[in-house]
Amino acid sequence: MLKRVFTAPDPGRTRLRFAARAVLGIGLAVVGSGLAGHSLPGAVTGGLAALLALFTVADATVRGQAVTTALLPVVGLPVLTAAAVLHDHPVARDLTFLAVIGAGVYARRWGPRGHSLGVFAFMMFFVAQFLHATAGQLPELYAAVALALATAAAVRFGVWCYERRLPPAPVPAPPGGRGLARVTTRQAVQATAGAGFALIVGQLVSGQRWYWAVGATWWIFVNTASRGETLIRGFRRVLGTVIGIGLGLLVAVPLNGAPGPTAAVVTVCVFGIFYTAAVSYTWMMLWVTLLAELLYGLLGVLTPGLLALRLAETGVGALGAALAVLLVLPVTTHTITDAWIERALRCVHACAAEAAARLAGDPTADPAARVAELEQLLGRVRLAVAPLLHPLNPMLARKRRARQVLASLDARARESRDLAAVAAGSGTSRHAAASLSPSGV
Repeated sequence: MLKRVFTAPDPGRTRLRFAARAVLGIGLAVVGSGLAGHSLPGAVTGGLAALLALFTVADATVRGQAVTTALLPVVGLPVLTAAAVLHDHPVARDLTFLAVIGAGVYARRWGPRGHSLGVFAFMMFFVAQFLHATAGQLPELYAAVALALATAAAVRFGVWCYERRLPPAPVPAPPGGRGLARVTTRQAVQATAGAGFALIVGQLVSGQRWYWAVGATWWIFVNTASRGETLIRGFRRVLGTVIGIGLGLLVAVPLNGAPGPTAAVVTVCVFGIFYTAAVSYTWMMLWVTLLAELLYGLLGVLTPGLLALRLAETGVGALGAALAVLLVLPVTTHTITDAWIERALRCVHACAAEAAARLAGDPTADPAARVAELEQLLGRVRLAVAPLLHPLNPMLARKRRARQVLASLDARARESRDLAAVAAGSGTSRHAAASLSPSGV
């Protein structure tokens, strides 16, 4: 786990810039909230809104990212309102929360924008439970969210928009289908069922902190498609929480909410969340857990007993997610891996076709774009087969087969990159183009 984080490649220092910009944007949002006279709950809500705007918005183009950022309050503020108004009506609150979860997961069928809006809506309901927000606090929370999103947008699209210098990253659409054959529809049902279990059992464990269990279930379903992916993510979430709690006992509890040192460690946590998210979900959860502990320290309620309760609620949430993917409309790892592998192979063929056309003199052919798409698809293939490669997987034959498939696809990707490089050069004959046609691949 240490090796993955500290030796993972960072082409163009993209992860470093991503994390550094997050620290700047969230820091300015919190400072702005303080200058505006907002209370600690308002600053926390604003900081979370800025974090989500900088973390979850992942459209392929800068313009698309700006549109999604502008839509965040349109979705989030009504949900925040519902959570605060229903604070004293537990049954209505719980049913509304489950509806938000189902709709948020279902929205992923519309790609990155649907995913971002779904996450933002969920977290607005979640933060209302975290802060025990009431209707009387809504004007301040609205202002905090608006100010934070404006600050985050100014940093992302004005002060430090490094994406403008990068080609748009292709975002593979999830596997299609109709009705319950669509993965996102099945996951919406699974997530709602798992969250329902977590909500009920979580309230039995603690009437005050039950939302931790629901939050664990929700985040385990994020960026997963099969039951294998979900189970592995649940394991990593629990592992990251355990390590984060151990670190919290050494760092957060002794700080006891001291403003200056807490702010410094919070900054480190924010950087850690953004820098490690792409390479290790366990490490990301470590930083998220420590950040939550520091916030509870600022609120004056952090104790070792509270940390033990967080671990118990996380376990409940992971169990809810596991039961849901195993018992409710399960999506097998085999189904998902086959779908992504087929799309990757089709992309290899398309890259060869584009390269052959370019070598034959077609100036509009662009194999480089296909290579970029192939890299994205290979990332999805690796994510899909990760459960088969996990050390805890007892099916050794499937593990060997998964390694062989990945090695073969990596070889095809290298050949596609080389082919695109040949096509980018001018001096190749039509005879060479014919020899590199898709029929020969």
